[in-house]
Amino acid sequence: MDTDFLVIGSGIAGLTYALKVAQNFPEKSITILTKAQSDETNTKYAQGGIAGVMDFDKDSFDKHIEDTLIAGDGLCNKEVVEIVVKEGVERIKEIINWGAKFDKEPDGDFKLGKEGGHSEFRILHHKDVTGKEMERALLDAIKKTPNIHLINHCYVLDLITQHHLGYLVTKSTPDIECFGVYVLNLNSKKIEKIVAKITLLATGGNGQVYRTTTNPAIATGDGVAMVYRAKGRIENMEFIQFHPTALYEPGVRGQSFLITEAVRGDGGVLRNHTGEAFMEKYDPRKDLAPRDIVARAIDNEMKISGTEFMYLDCTHFTKEKFTEHFPNIYEKCLSLGIDITKDMIPIAPAAHYSCGGIKTDEWARTSINNLYAAGECACTGLHGANRLASNSLLEAMVFAHRAYTDASKKITITDYSNATFDWSSIPDWNAAGTNAPKEMILITQSLKEMKLLMSDYVGIVRNNERLHRAHKRLDLLHEETEALYEKTEVSPQLCELRNMITVAYLIVKCAEFRHESRGLHYNTDFLNKNSKPHNIVL
Repeated sequence: MDTDFLVIGSGIAGLTYALKVAQNFPEKSITILTKAQSDETNTKYAQGGIAGVMDFDKDSFDKHIEDTLIAGDGLCNKEVVEIVVKEGVERIKEIINWGAKFDKEPDGDFKLGKEGGHSEFRILHHKDVTGKEMERALLDAIKKTPNIHLINHCYVLDLITQHHLGYLVTKSTPDIECFGVYVLNLNSKKIEKIVAKITLLATGGNGQVYRTTTNPAIATGDGVAMVYRAKGRIENMEFIQFHPTALYEPGVRGQSFLITEAVRGDGGVLRNHTGEAFMEKYDPRKDLAPRDIVARAIDNEMKISGTEFMYLDCTHFTKEKFTEHFPNIYEKCLSLGIDITKDMIPIAPAAHYSCGGIKTDEWARTSINNLYAAGECACTGLHGANRLASNSLLEAMVFAHRAYTDASKKITITDYSNATFDWSSIPDWNAAGTNAPKEMILITQSLKEMKLLMSDYVGIVRNNERLHRAHKRLDLLHEETEALYEKTEVSPQLCELRNMITVAYLIVKCAEFRHESRGLHYNTDFLNKNSKPHNIVL
């Protein structure tokens, strides 16, 4: 099939972009592909909220900009920070007009929360399921837009570039072009070719590279891996944010339940096993220090005590206060026998957010022509070395809008109907010589090995020896997986493993190149910061 605008991913970035394009070009076709259900995205699991300057009597753009720059530890692109903070308020108003409902005070003003690293109350939220509410509003609007075709259960295998036309494509090849994607249709079990004039990657994060993560099972870094294979530019992958307070459940691996930072914003206190409130030992901002500092503090306290978790104390909250803002968290804890009015919540850090990703400019353009990226898969320059809490949903909407603005100009000035390129010359997927997999254990065991080595060697605290070991073991896993890929029929499990090994390699490689400790990258062999902040681009 062919389409004018192709969107890979159905989170807040992809849906916002698709809606804007569809409304501005009612005669054009917009296709959204998602590998699971349309609402199964990282957006859905965003609890805390979205940051925006809504109260100009107490807050200001300058304050939000400064908070973002401080959290980013010298690596934010200040121009991009200003763009996101200043344009973000209009984007928030847009999603409200599309039907998203944020909590309000009795007088009608928005209830604004405060989270780590923020100097003012500026977080809009919908209880403790903000992302889910925003996703709902966008999907409802999508259903009412006739020129959007949303297809579930389609796994994108690769970007189509000149490479598939028989040309040698390298990192130094000028004007690499994206012509669309190859897709495994999980319903028909067939591999299909989708040709597109403009493609947006909104494929989310890569938390599943780690053993424990707040991300859903779909967060396997597919977009980043596909762009790297297509010889596009990837930036700052070493900056993996570990959320300090994921709910600790003994024996549970994979997706952990998130305890939003807003709980600490409302007065929750981190304590160790002796009951000591320990954060004041690490930072004057205590429990509301930026996430990198809090996560390292918890990690250090666990190592000192030899335990697998710390506590978040909310016993001083009334049940009414807690359930008003955090009903989902209250019910989850209660289901495990934890009554927050009497019991402290066991917590431990878990992989949460990738601050690096596909390198883009201020219009969401990647290094590959006709290919845009927005949301967590992109590295825009906003987050620098550490993302400020609740800036991610804001960034996704701002860059979805900017991608729409630039793509609208491109598709208008380019006369594709008279283009000399022969779209029919793009070959079908070549599966010759592949057979059905004989043993799934070859995939599942490699996946376990990768998650284990990333968690143990490339976690919150790193050193050169750990990174070296991780690199060597990933080389072997890559070699084995590529050999399996060459002779085996493609499946989501095999392709996700392949993508995650690629992403893990990129994280390790960027970490090896960074000879300093900055933001989320903490290397005990390089404890000082370099005098001149620098980005690492692969």
